[in-house]
Amino acid sequence: MFKLKPHFWYSKSQRNGVFVLLVLILTGQFLIGFVDFSKDHDPGLYAKDLTVLQNQVIQMRKQELARRVYTPQPFNPNYITDAKGKQLGLSLLEIDRLLAFRSTDKFVNTAKEFQQVTKISDSLLQVISPFFKFPDWVVKRNIEAKESKGALEAQKKPVGKQIIKLKDLNLATADDFQSISGIGTVISKRIVNYRSRLQGFSKLDQLSEVWNLTPELIVKIQERFELRSLPNIQKTNVNTATFKEVLSNPYIDYELCKKIFNYRSEVAELQSIDELKNIAGFPIEKYDRIVIYLEAK
Repeated sequence: MFKLKPHFWYSKSQRNGVFVLLVLILTGQFLIGFVDFSKDHDPGLYAKDLTVLQNQVIQMRKQELARRVYTPQPFNPNYITDAKGKQLGLSLLEIDRLLAFRSTDKFVNTAKEFQQVTKISDSLLQVISPFFKFPDWVVKRNIEAKESKGALEAQKKPVGKQIIKLKDLNLATADDFQSISGIGTVISKRIVNYRSRLQGFSKLDQLSEVWNLTPELIVKIQERFELRSLPNIQKTNVNTATFKEVLSNPYIDYELCKKIFNYRSEVAELQSIDELKNIAGFPIEKYDRIVIYLEAK
């Protein structure tokens, strides 16, 4: 018969070891069951540091989003690719119309021709057309065509007929502009709105900046209105102005505003507003208009 007794024979040292082991096990069970090892943490202990980190993350995210915003550089619209057209907001159909037109070895030479070919909306054309850059000989030819057309219109005027100017261009209402043949509600409001954006016309040729206002209509406006008084524009000090204040200049876009502030950081302070011409990539052709709203003190 199998005997169990030999399995429980222990020496004295073995029995002591088993006893100590049992004591340790029971002590561990007691500590686990009855002792609370958790610590109470103050929820507001790290709240300040957490808020600072959250604000830093938000600022980094805003900077990254601003960096990703696509700002087109001046380009010739005749050479728009599929990728470029997509960035500009053109549909595939509009891009295909341009490519089909170019495949016939023809070129668009004005923003109006670009719209006629692609059939893009007025709103999209208004956004991207300021970045159109045609060859110098095309620009010169367009200017000469406008001048010759204006001269032709002048020749067609009845001899001896005197046109009386109605009022100051800066005081004319939308109804006053609608009294001119060819100017309806939309264009008249567009003239008034752009005049408000400029704080008043400072130069007659600013009429050419009004969207879709043709040279023919500009000639008619200049026949009926004159610039009798200049607007009272409160100039912004470029040395103390905020980024937003400089950006409010109707002739300064986001990229140019960044260049101005970078230059201001380099020189500490502009001694003269003429220093703007020292900025790399500054549009010299817009200088006379930009300084209408800026000064350096």
